Amino acid sequence: MTKIFPKPITKLPKADIHIDGLEAYLAQEKNNQILFMKFCKNIEIPPHKHAAQWGIVLEGEIELIIDGHKEKYCKGDRYFIPKEVEHSAIIYAGYSDITFFNEKDRYKIKRS
Repeated sequence: MTKIFPKPITKLPKADIHIDGLEAYLAQEKNNQILFMKFCKNIEIPPHKHAAQWGIVLEGEIELIIDGHKEKYCKGDRYFIPKEVEHSAIIYAGYSDITFFNEKDRYKIKRS
């Protein structure tokens, strides 16, 4: 996969997310988190719920099922998942995005 994120992003702490083939950098705000993610493998994310989530696709494709509605998102597309709405995903190798989570502790910093 080509290098999608510049050095200021890759110098951020890595997020502790246990998904094989995912590299994620975490920008921590007082009440929110922003993740810069890239996937090198196809991944299926099972149905789940959490605080509101907004994302923009930088590269590749993702299929989201949000509240029972399936849609494919590609480079340049944006998506929004409202608070506590069930959703799942199929993420294809080569996908990268910037994702905002409206919660301060969705993910922790990965410890070496």
